[in-house]
Amino acid sequence: MTQGTTTDQPTPEQQPKKPRGGFLGNLAFNIIIPVVILSRFNGEDSLGPSLSIVVALAFPILYGLWDLRESGKINPFSVLGVISVFLTGGISLLQLDPQYIAIKEAAIPGIIGLAVLISQRTRFPLVKTLILNAQLIRVQALYDALAAKGNTEVFERRLAQASMIVAGSFFLSSALNYILARVILVSPPGTSEFSAELGRMTALSYPVIAIPSMIVLMIAIWFVFSQIHRLTDQKLETFLVDNS
Repeated sequence: MTQGTTTDQPTPEQQPKKPRGGFLGNLAFNIIIPVVILSRFNGEDSLGPSLSIVVALAFPILYGLWDLRESGKINPFSVLGVISVFLTGGISLLQLDPQYIAIKEAAIPGIIGLAVLISQRTRFPLVKTLILNAQLIRVQALYDALAAKGNTEVFERRLAQASMIVAGSFFLSSALNYILARVILVSPPGTSEFSAELGRMTALSYPVIAIPSMIVLMIAIWFVFSQIHRLTDQKLETFLVDNS
């Protein structure tokens, strides 16, 4: 008599998900590798100015496309990132005036900031959708607690304020992007000096722009989470999915 089969195999929900690129992957493919190529391999005795740009920008483009494929869904921010890299490469290879790169650098975060503001007039505000993620927060339980205290409208106003903070950070990033590009990109396109400057701009964009914007976003999230405690008289952990 054979023994019944056991159910040791993990269910689809328990099976590990495909690995996605994390912080180090983003940093390596979007910053470190392109900077090294643009800075060290732009001379005529190696890749040359044009080919170094093609090779350097291929890394963030391919990484972005791979990440989109692995995630199984289209992320608008990832799409904007890939488009941004394509535009940088196109402007550089066509040897257009560097001011167009500065305009492009300012336009991408500016578009995101406008999207945050415009979404406030829709059913799905971006910041609210990001923070009140159903995979993290028991949204209905939260709104029930807010309604019990009569603070639903107050909380919605706080979410709107957080959206303004986030939009402001993107507009600040837009201005800093433009200034950084105009200050650094001074050599004629198609030269080794221009490729090196493009690498320098890429390297500086992370500490000068990305980190401050990330800090502002964290402040906005902290602000909303602190309001949850204040307006419901309950700890945030009460509304986390893991504590349901």
